[in-house]
Order: sequence, then C-alpha cells, then structure tokens
Amino acid sequence: MYTVYILYAKDYNKIYIGYTSNIEQRLLSHNKLSKKGWTIKFRPWTLVHQETFESKKEAMAREKAFKGAQGRLWIRAEIIAKIL
Repeated sequence: MYTVYILYAKDYNKIYIGYTSNIEQRLLSHNKLSKKGWTIKFRPWTLVHQETFESKKEAMAREKAFKGAQGRLWIRAEIIAKIL
C-alpha cells in the first residue's frame, strides 16, 4: 500500500506533496528526524489530506496530478481554505 499525502505549514502558508509506503515514519521524518531538505525550513507540518493506493505506479500518478497547477489550485481551494 502507498499513501499520497499533503502537508501544510500554517506559519509559512506552504504545502508539500509526497507519497510513501509508511506514512507514520514519513511524517516523523518531515517534522523531527530529517536534518536536511526543503521541509525542515518550514516545520511544523500538519497532515491535511491523504489517499491510499494499491500500487506505487498509481500513487506516483496521483502525486504528479497534485503537483501540477490544477492540482495545487484544488488543494488550496478545497483543503487549505477549509482549515483556515
């Protein structure tokens, strides 16, 4: 199983989109364990959306759709706007 997830950093109004086979470990990495990378600059991250897929290929396709212009617009309008 693979999870496509969307994180939101409220203090910076940033979103992060990714996929993983272990969502708990990945969230821990984004918020505490990781020592380098883009996400460490904008901590803390909150999980605001997730979708589960049977195959890595499906998860990668969904992640790619979210990362496109239309996907990012949808995220801001349908997910982020509702939590602000």
